[in-house]
Amino acid sequence: MNSSSKQRRKWDRNDLPQGAEKVTAVQEMFDAIAPRYNFVNRLMTFGLDAKWRRRTIDSLRLPSGSRVLDLASGTGDLCVQLNKSGLTALSIDISLGMLKADRSGSPRSQADIQRLPFPNACVDGITCGFALRNLENLQTFFTEIARVTRFKGRIALLDVSVPTNRFVRFGNSIYFGKIVPLIGGIFSDRAAYKYLPRSVAYLPKPEVIVEMLERSGFAEVKHEQLSGGLTQLISATRN
Repeated sequence: MNSSSKQRRKWDRNDLPQGAEKVTAVQEMFDAIAPRYNFVNRLMTFGLDAKWRRRTIDSLRLPSGSRVLDLASGTGDLCVQLNKSGLTALSIDISLGMLKADRSGSPRSQADIQRLPFPNACVDGITCGFALRNLENLQTFFTEIARVTRFKGRIALLDVSVPTNRFVRFGNSIYFGKIVPLIGGIFSDRAAYKYLPRSVAYLPKPEVIVEMLERSGFAEVKHEQLSGGLTQLISATRN
């Protein structure tokens, strides 16, 4: 059985992978969808992803020249916007396929973002877009980003969300549960885009995320829903 077939088997199951299996499966999935990732993202979000990224960077509130690690950087969209905003971005992702598709021009490194190859307190900020639900252990990740972020540094974490309004939630469940896998199947990999809507189940409730960040050494933790709750943005300051 080839890698693509193994990946499809994993994502087509009703259960979601856990532990080390999840890490391997996520890496294989993003390697597979990297070539069409940007195109499918723009298509399925109607271009809203660009607005969400700008809001993420604005929430950092860092001065020009600040060094920012973009974790799970994918094809480098956040890095592009970070550089345009006068910040110095470094692109980090576990997927070599994604890093090869990165056109941001930022320095790139393949690494597990739960085990960053950087010294303590070495960066001014952290961004991470749509990756929290793909991590093996969220608390480990929060502890690790606290380790590499300097005192008074800032983080901004963007991910999908579950809308609180029941009508928006219903429409969102139909679109991302039924339509997005069809779009993914036509233009990329249906199994991967079937997994992505379901992966929101990995995410703790907002109040739990806030508590986890505070426990890891962050203060001024702010959680907000964007676009009616389609996505969520969590920002905080390193204590």
